[in-house]
Amino acid sequence: MKLYKSFVDGGRKLELTHLEELNLDGNLFNTSAFASLNKLSNLKSLSIRVNELKGSIDMKDLEAFIKLRELDMSYNELRDFVIHQDGGRILELTHLEELNLDDNLFNTSVFASLNKLSNLKSLSLWGNELKGSIDMKELNVSSNVEELYLDHSTLNTNILQGIGVLSSLKTLSLYDCGLIGPLPNHGWCDLRNLEVLDVSGNALEGMLPHCFSNLTSLRELDISGNHFQIPLSFAPFANLSNLKALLSNENKMVTEPSFYTSIPKFQLEVISLPKCITSQQLSCKLPTFLYYQYDLRYVDLSHNNFSGTVPTWLLENNTKLEDLILKGNSFTGPLSLPSAPNSKVSLIDISQNKLQGQIPANLCSPFPHLSLLFLSKNAFEGDIPPCLSGMKDLSILDLSNNQLSGRVPEELITKNSLTILRLSNNNLSGHVLPVILNANGLSKLYLDGNNFSGEMANVDVSISEFPTSLREINLRNNKFYGNLPRWMGNVSFLERLALSQNGFEGSIPMEFCNLDRLEFLDLSENNLFGSIPSCFNTLNIKHVHLHGSRLSGPLPIAFYNISSLVTLDLRGNNLTGSIPKWIGTLSSLSILILKDNHFHGEVPVQLCKLDSLSIIDLSQNMFSGIIPSCLGNLTLPMETNKTLTNGRTIPSLTGDGFMKTLVDYSNPSSYIEEVIEFTTKSRFLSYEGNILTYMTGIDLSCNNLTGHIPPELGNLSEIYSLNLSHNKLTGVIPSSFAKLHQIESLDLSYNNLSGEIPNQLVELNSLEVFSVAYNNLSGSIPEKAQFGTFIENSYEGNPFLCGAILHKSCSKTDSPSTISAVSEDKGEDGLIVALLTIFVVLYINPYWRRAWFSLVGKCITTCRYSNVGKFLTYHIFKRYV
Repeated sequence: MKLYKSFVDGGRKLELTHLEELNLDGNLFNTSAFASLNKLSNLKSLSIRVNELKGSIDMKDLEAFIKLRELDMSYNELRDFVIHQDGGRILELTHLEELNLDDNLFNTSVFASLNKLSNLKSLSLWGNELKGSIDMKELNVSSNVEELYLDHSTLNTNILQGIGVLSSLKTLSLYDCGLIGPLPNHGWCDLRNLEVLDVSGNALEGMLPHCFSNLTSLRELDISGNHFQIPLSFAPFANLSNLKALLSNENKMVTEPSFYTSIPKFQLEVISLPKCITSQQLSCKLPTFLYYQYDLRYVDLSHNNFSGTVPTWLLENNTKLEDLILKGNSFTGPLSLPSAPNSKVSLIDISQNKLQGQIPANLCSPFPHLSLLFLSKNAFEGDIPPCLSGMKDLSILDLSNNQLSGRVPEELITKNSLTILRLSNNNLSGHVLPVILNANGLSKLYLDGNNFSGEMANVDVSISEFPTSLREINLRNNKFYGNLPRWMGNVSFLERLALSQNGFEGSIPMEFCNLDRLEFLDLSENNLFGSIPSCFNTLNIKHVHLHGSRLSGPLPIAFYNISSLVTLDLRGNNLTGSIPKWIGTLSSLSILILKDNHFHGEVPVQLCKLDSLSIIDLSQNMFSGIIPSCLGNLTLPMETNKTLTNGRTIPSLTGDGFMKTLVDYSNPSSYIEEVIEFTTKSRFLSYEGNILTYMTGIDLSCNNLTGHIPPELGNLSEIYSLNLSHNKLTGVIPSSFAKLHQIESLDLSYNNLSGEIPNQLVELNSLEVFSVAYNNLSGSIPEKAQFGTFIENSYEGNPFLCGAILHKSCSKTDSPSTISAVSEDKGEDGLIVALLTIFVVLYINPYWRRAWFSLVGKCITTCRYSNVGKFLTYHIFKRYV
C-alpha cells in the first residue's frame, strides 16, 4: 500500500487537520510516509507498527507533529535517527510522552538521539541490538522517565549502577538481558519510586544486597530464572510493605539461623516459587512467611521438595485464593480438605505428589466453583467421587496415573461443562460406549491405560448424535476388541485418535478417510491386516503410527504427496515391495520407520531430497545394493514439529493485574504424546518430548547392503546414532567419520570391512557406544579419548586386530596376508571336514563351546532375515580356522 493513494483525492492532498489518532499498523509504509503526513498538526497518537520502516528516520520529518504524545514504531527495521541543527537548536517533540521502538535494530547510541524529549515518560526498546554499557546520563530528560523496557538485550550488569539517575522511574524491565554476577550495592537501590522490577531470565547470582530494602514503593518483583540464593524466611523482602506480587521461579532457597523470626510487612496477592529448592538435603518445610499471608490470590509452589501434609491452611487463611498449584512436591498422607468452603477457588493442582487413600467423597463441597482439578500421579485408590459429576463449573479433570478402580460415572463424561477428562493409567473398567457418543461438551478424552472393554463396532449409532466438540480420543492400552468402528469416520472434527494396544482386528475402514481434520493417528499393536486405504492421501495428517500389526502389501500410494506428513511409523508389519520413488514428495517428513518388514530393492536416492528427515530406520528388511552417498547431504535438522506440546501457566509481571498467562493453563494443546522407538547404543529406546526434538539417527542394519561405506556420510555432523551393522559392506572405515562430532552410537559390526580403524576417530568426544565386531579389520586399536572406555566386545571377531583391550600385543600379530583364508571353491567336502573339526574342538574346549553358543544366539536374535547357514559358515572360518 502506498501512502499517496490514501491521502490524495483528485490531485488534492487530503488534509485531516483535526485528526488526533491514526493507526497504520500492518501495512507496507516506508519512512517517506512521515513527510506525507506533515499536515496532521493536531495528531496526538500515531501507530505505524509492523511496516517497512528501514534504516534511518529523519527527525525533521516528525517536526510537524507538535502535539504528538504517543508514537509507536515497533516491529520495523529502524537503526537510528538523523538529527538536524536549526540555528543551533536540536529539533524536539516536546509533548511526546510514550515512545515504543520495540523490535527494531537500534543500538545504545539511540539514547543520545532522544535527549531532548523533555516530557518523555515511557520508553520501550526491547528486542533491539542494545549491547554492552549504557550511559543513562545521555538521556538528559531522564528525571521524567517513569517506564523503561530494555528486555531481550545484551547488557552489562553495571547498567544497574547508573540507573539511579532515573529518579522518577516506576517500572524497570530487564528480562533476558544477559546480566551476570551479583547485584551491585548502589545505583538501582536509589530508585525509591520504583513499583515494578523485572530482572528475570538472566544469570544474576548470590544473596540480594541489604540495600534492597530501600525499594519501599515496590509492588511487583520478578527475579525468576536467575541463580539467587533466597533465604527461606524471605528476610530481604520483609520491609517491602507495598509488595503485592513476588515471582522467584528457579532460584535457590537456602537455610538460615533458626532464631530469625521476623514477620514480613507485606501482604502478597501473587507468590510464584516453582523449582526453587535444588538441594535434597535442605529441610523441606514450607517457608514460614506464608503463615502470615491472608490476601493471596495466586500460589505456585510447584516442583520443590516440600513435604508433610497438604497445606490446607493456605486455603483457610486466604479466602480470596483462586489458584493453588502444589504439583511436583512430596506431600504425603490422605488428601485433607479445608474446614470451611472457599467460593473463589478455581484451580487446584496437587499432581505429582505422594498422596494416598481415597479421594474424599465430599471433595466438591469446599470448592463450589472449582474449574480445574489436577490430582494425577499420586497413589489414590478406590472410586471416582460421584459428586464431581455435579460440579457445574468443572471444565478440566485430571485423575490420571493413580490406582483408581471401578466404573466411570456416565454423568461425568456427558456433563456439558467438562471439556477435558483425563483418567489415563488407572485400573478403571466397564463399558464407556456409547456414553462417549453423548459427550456433547467434551473436547479431549483420555481413557488410555485402563481395563475398559467392549466391541466398539457393535454400537448402535442410529440413536446417537456424534459430538461435534470432540477433538482428541485416546483409548490406548485397553481391552477393546472386534473390528475398528466405521462410525468413527463420522466424528468429523476429530484431530487426534489413538486406539493402539487393544484387540482390534480386520482392516482399516475406508470411513477413516472422512476425518479430514485428523493430524495424529495411532492404530499400532493391534491385529489389523490387509492394506492401508489409498484414500489417506486426501488427509492433512501429520503423524501416522501403524506399527506392530499384520498389514501387508506394498507401501501404498495412500501417502503420496502428503506434504503435511511428519511421522510415518510402519515397523513390524508384513509390508513388501520396494520404497517407491514418490517418497520424495513427502516434503515435511522428519521420521521414517520401516523396520522389520519385507521390503527389498535399493535404498532410494529420493530420500536425500527430504530436507526435514532426522530419523531413518530401514533395518531388518531385505534392502540390497549400495548405500546412497547423497545421504551424506542430509542436514538432520532439529524439528520441533516432531512433538506434540502441552500447555502450562507462566506468570510474569505486567504492571496491571500482576501477571499474564503466556501459555494458558486451562487449555493444554494435547496430552497425547508423540513417542518414537529407535535402536541406539545397543538398546531399544523410546524418545518423546524435547529429547525427540533433538534426536537424529540412521539405522540400515540387518539388510543385504553391499559396497563401500560412502565417505560422504562423514558430513552428517548432527547425527547421534548410525547403525550399518549386519550387512555385506566391504572396504575401509571412512576417516571422514571423524567429522561426526555429535555421534554417540556407531555400529559397523558384522560386515566385511577391512583395513585399520582410523586413528582420527579419537576426535569423537561424544561417542559412547562403538562396535566393529566381526569384520576383517587389522592393526592396532586406538586407545585415546573415548576409545579408552570401550570393552573387548566392541572389537571381537577381528583376528588381526591387536591392542591391550584384546590382550594381544601388536608386535606379535600376524598380517592378514601371511594367513591363508578359506577359499570359496573348496567345495562341500572341505566344508564338512572343517565343520567336523570345529565340532570336535567345541566338544573338547568348554571356552570355545560357550563362545560358539553366544555367537549362535546373536545370529538368531539380532537379524531376522539373515541367511543363517551362510552367516554361521562365514564366522566359523573367520574366527576358528
